[in-house]
Amino acid sequence: MSLDDVKKLRELTGAGMMDCSQCLEEAANDMDKAIEILRKKGLEKAGKKSERVTNEGLVAMAQDGKKIAVASLLCETDFVARNEIFVAAVDEFANKLLTTPEEEFKTWAQDKITDELIVKIGENLQLGDFGVIEGEVIGKYLHADKKQAAVVVLDGGAEELANDVAMQVVAMSPDYLVPEEVPADILEKEKDVYREQMKNEGKPEEVIEKIILGKLNKFYSEVCLVKQPFIKDDKQTIEQILGEAKAVKFARYRI
Repeated sequence: MSLDDVKKLRELTGAGMMDCSQCLEEAANDMDKAIEILRKKGLEKAGKKSERVTNEGLVAMAQDGKKIAVASLLCETDFVARNEIFVAAVDEFANKLLTTPEEEFKTWAQDKITDELIVKIGENLQLGDFGVIEGEVIGKYLHADKKQAAVVVLDGGAEELANDVAMQVVAMSPDYLVPEEVPADILEKEKDVYREQMKNEGKPEEVIEKIILGKLNKFYSEVCLVKQPFIKDDKQTIEQILGEAKAVKFARYRI
C-alpha cells in the first residue's frame, strides 16, 4: 500500500487519510473493495455532500487572557445549526484554535468534519472563517444568534470599552478602521460620483471641491469605524467615546 493509493482513495471518497489507509489495508490494497468498505462505514457521505451549498452555521469564540480565537462552521440548514452536536463542535473548534497553530488547526478541523461530523450530522459541512487575535486591551462581541461576531484591539482604555466597540463592528459593519486605510482608487471613485452629481445639479466648479470634502466626511462616517456614530449614543462618534484610547485593529466574522 502506497501513500499515492491512500491519497487517491481520499480523493475518490472524501474520507480521512487514516480511514483510507485502514480500509486499503483491510482490502489488501484493492481499491474497489476499499471503497466498498468505506461506503459501508458511511464515510463516503462526505464526498457525496461536498457540493451542497452551506449558507447556514454558527460562530464560536474562546478567550484566554489577551488572546481570542474565533471559529465558524457552515452547514446547509438552520435546523442543523441548532443541533447540539453541531453547537458543541463549533465550541470545540474555537477552543482547539486557541491552543493550536492555525495551519495545524485547519487540517485538524477539516479531518474532523470529513471523518466524523458529516457522518454524524448528515449534511455537508464546511470550515468557515477563523482566526486568532491578541492585544493588550481586547474586546469581543458574539451576537445572540451566534451568526456574527467581532474582536477589537485597543491601545489604552478598558475591556468594557473594547467590547462596546466590538458590538459596533457587528452592528454597523465598517470596512476600514480609519480614513487613511481607504484605498485611493475607492476615494477617487467616490469623488467622481460626487462631481458628476453636482455638475448635473449646476453647481459652479469653484465650490464643487469644497462640497466634496463634506461628502467625503459623510462617506467616512459610514465606512470607517472610528468615524461612525456610536450605536449607544449617536451624538458621539467612536473616536470620541475612545477618548485617549486608540483603536488598533478589528476583525469581523459572519455566516
